[in-house]
This record gives sequence, C-alpha cells and structure tokens, in this order.
Amino acid sequence: MLLDFDGPVCSVFAGFPAADVARRLTGLLSGPDGPPPGHEESDPLAMLRRIADEREDLVPLADETLARLEMEAVDRAQPTPGARAFLEECQASGRSVWMVSNNATVAIERYLAAHGLDRLVAGQFGRVSGHPESMKPSPQLLSAAMAAAAAKPGDCVFVGDAVRDVEAAHAAGMEAIGYANKPGKGAALTKAGAVAVVTSMDSLARAMANGRT
Repeated sequence: MLLDFDGPVCSVFAGFPAADVARRLTGLLSGPDGPPPGHEESDPLAMLRRIADEREDLVPLADETLARLEMEAVDRAQPTPGARAFLEECQASGRSVWMVSNNATVAIERYLAAHGLDRLVAGQFGRVSGHPESMKPSPQLLSAAMAAAAAKPGDCVFVGDAVRDVEAAHAAGMEAIGYANKPGKGAALTKAGAVAVVTSMDSLARAMANGRT
C-alpha cells in the first residue's frame, strides 16, 4: 500500500498555513536581487517548482529551508480522522505501507514518530532533496517505494487526495484510490481515473477490515 502524507495522514499546514509558510520562505530567500521566483505563490511547493524552473542555483538552499519550515508545520499539523485506523488495518491484514509524498522526508519522519505511527509504516519517500522534479505527478517516488518493497505495480495501490496523485500512480503503472477530503475533489479524482473514491479514511479502514472477515 502506497500512501500520500498530506491529506490521508494529516493536514500538514493546518496550524502553520501554507500561505504563511510561503511568506516565510520568501523572506528567508530574499536577497540583494529581490524575492525569489514564485514569491507570489501561496503554496510553498509551487514556489519551489518555480525556483527550480527559474533559479536552479537557488534550489538546494530553497529546498533545505522549506524542509525546516515543514518540520515546524508538522508539529502543528492536524491528524486526519481514521488515518491511524487505516494504518493499523493495513498492518493487521499483512499489507506494508510506504509513505510517498511531495513533502520533505524529514518532516514525514518527525510527524510519524511524534504520533507513534512510525511502527506502522515500512518507509518514507518524500521529495528528493534538491530535486523538485521528483515530486508528483512524476512517478519517481512511487517507483522508488516499489523498488524498496520489492513489489510490482500490479501488487500496489496508491491512496492520495489530489489529481497529481492519480496521475503519478498511473504513470507508475498502478491503480489509485482517491481520498476526497474537500467538496468537488471526488469528481476531479474520478475524472482523473481513480479506481475508487472515499470521503474518509475511516471508511477505507472499514472496507479493508470487511475484506478480512
């Protein structure tokens, strides 16, 4: 089981809003030449992509700085209802879970450890440091997780809450289950080709439990 982090496991920026993170990132990266590319973005990951497109020399510092801000954010993140139940059900059913996320691996590890979820996750594959192009919808992180699990695409399914998650799953050759945590997401995830869409992680955990009985 491959699982996205921000959304299905927690709301990363619930306590430290993404727009505030983007503003902090802008301030920390601004210099004599002015603010970094993408400074008008309210999504710090979108800013990182813009920096990669327009200021490749700034990418290592930008990625490292954003990772530090993400670690601040996960300390105030809001757990997703049903996420723990889903992870526990995966373990009970003999399915290994591999976290695949555009967030920094250090932030994912910090959150999982703080909430006692690390024992339920086989490994974490956040964006490759200094390489924003590794982020979904690229299949790179999913392929890396499959390699670590010694699994084939047909053995895996990816659970994510964004169209880019479905696109990345299909690019990696696997099916995707959409988690529609906001109005309108269900239709978009279905249109993108999700094999199923759920509106809560609790319902996905129950479906897995029913499959075992």
